[in-house]
Formats: sequence, C-alpha cells, structure tokens
Amino acid sequence: MGIIWTIIIGFVAGLIAKWIMPGRNEPSGFILTTILGIVGAFIATYLGQALGWYRADEGAGFIGAIVGAVVVLFIYGLIAGRRSSSTY
Repeated sequence: MGIIWTIIIGFVAGLIAKWIMPGRNEPSGFILTTILGIVGAFIATYLGQALGWYRADEGAGFIGAIVGAVVVLFIYGLIAGRRSSSTY
C-alpha cells in the first residue's frame, strides 16, 4: 500500500511543482508532469530513507514529495533547455 500512496502523493506533488516552477523548458503535458512528480516522490522517499529521515516502511511526506518533484522538474528543465539550444 505504500507504493500506491507514493504514487498518489507524487501525482499531486507533480501538479503543485508545475504550478511552483512554470517555464517554457518544463514539460507542458499533464501526463509527463505527473510522471515527473511521481519520480520526485520516489526519489524523496528513498533519499530520505538513505539519510535516516524516514524509516524503511515510511514514505516521504507531502512536503518532501513536492521538494523532490521540484528538483526533478528543475533537472528536466536543464536537460530540455540544453537539448533544444543544441539543435539550432
């Protein structure tokens, strides 16, 4: 059940992260933003467990998932910006 909650929280965190970090290099699709939010939630969960912030059976909280999603969106923006500027 923990993975399902991480996906649900990641979904909402991805939407909030997109609202926090709008930009032209950011993904504009609803599905891609959601997937990046879920990835951010998983990264926040596993990073928090590795650093000892969370127990092994505990997921990242809502704030941690949003921070993870913002970080993933930022990295995506850097990669997408580099790719689009090198094609011209």
